[in-house]
Amino acid sequence: MDAIKAFFKDQAQHLRKEVWEVARQIGEHPELGYKEFFASEVLSRFLQQHGFEVKRGIAGVETAFLARFSGTRPGPRVAYLAEYDALPEVGHGCGHNLIGAASAGAAVVLSKSLELSGEILVIGCPAEETSGAKVTLVEQGIFKNVDAAIMFHPGSQNVPVISSLALDALEFTFHGRAAHAVAASSFGINALDAVINFFVGINALKKQISPDMKINGIITEGGSVPNIIPERTVARFYLRARKRKDLDELRGKVIRCAEGAASMVSAKMTWQKFEFSYDEMHTNQSLAECFTKNLRELGVNQISPPQTAMGSVDMGNVSWTVPAIHPYLTLGAGNEIPHTRDFAQAALSSDGENLVMLAMQVLAFTGSDVLSDKKLLQQIKREFRLDR
Repeated sequence: MDAIKAFFKDQAQHLRKEVWEVARQIGEHPELGYKEFFASEVLSRFLQQHGFEVKRGIAGVETAFLARFSGTRPGPRVAYLAEYDALPEVGHGCGHNLIGAASAGAAVVLSKSLELSGEILVIGCPAEETSGAKVTLVEQGIFKNVDAAIMFHPGSQNVPVISSLALDALEFTFHGRAAHAVAASSFGINALDAVINFFVGINALKKQISPDMKINGIITEGGSVPNIIPERTVARFYLRARKRKDLDELRGKVIRCAEGAASMVSAKMTWQKFEFSYDEMHTNQSLAECFTKNLRELGVNQISPPQTAMGSVDMGNVSWTVPAIHPYLTLGAGNEIPHTRDFAQAALSSDGENLVMLAMQVLAFTGSDVLSDKKLLQQIKREFRLDR
């Protein structure tokens, strides 16, 4: 380990208790997406205390923030992404308290360099568990001129390279005509029949699509009482595919199914997106290799091959805007299942503290490499351009 990274490791040790206190406080005060006022305040205050300039409520998102620390000379811009929203009833069953603390901690560690070139950013990203704010932050230009976006996620394995599924969240409304279900049934147009036809069509479609495409739906409105022909029904669906272009094609097929189902009973159909669309996560290989090298330098040698997460993350949208990584690091022995109370408890245990310490160091090391190694940065950018 060279002298610079040894210095950063020493700084991380000095910050250990302070950063863990940030993670602990957020973990013990879970807040749902877009309501993370306590977590946003804790992270912002910690960064301000260490010399970062913090702007809150960015991109019109009240609990988002942007923290900056400029070096002594111009140079690249590295962004650490902080997540800090919790799950309903479960709390921090995805370990976002660890993500936010580690990203902020890594940024502070890196800021202690006396010869820092460039700029360190920490971008507070609310609501990853629901309608991810990273989509809004991308659209509002928050990632403009960022050279690399870096974060980590707690998991059951050490996986530097991941991909995820692209996601569309669609709501279909079927419009019929109400009538007495017995005395005047011939005057009604049954919107419930339309939505049932829709599900029948979807089940047939599932047999014709690739196994890595997913269609999952529920009926959220199915009528009011049995003796009134339903004039309005609503269904919500998540559609997923490995690639955005494949998902766009799938979306067209699903919409045509809905149109056909409505026409069978002379109903009308409208649709809309009820949550943000996510693109698939595209890991920058050069940046991931740098992260892996630093992980090994910190003594971590159990590293898993690339994996596709069978879910969707708003970091995917970031990864198509700037070079990005979203690696997973093992929480404890890797036995806890995410989105459970057990995982939330593990994230508040000594295992959580140890993981924050590891993540803070490897993120700081990787950010340092991006800021100081011109050849590495050129390689990262070249790869990003060629993969568009």
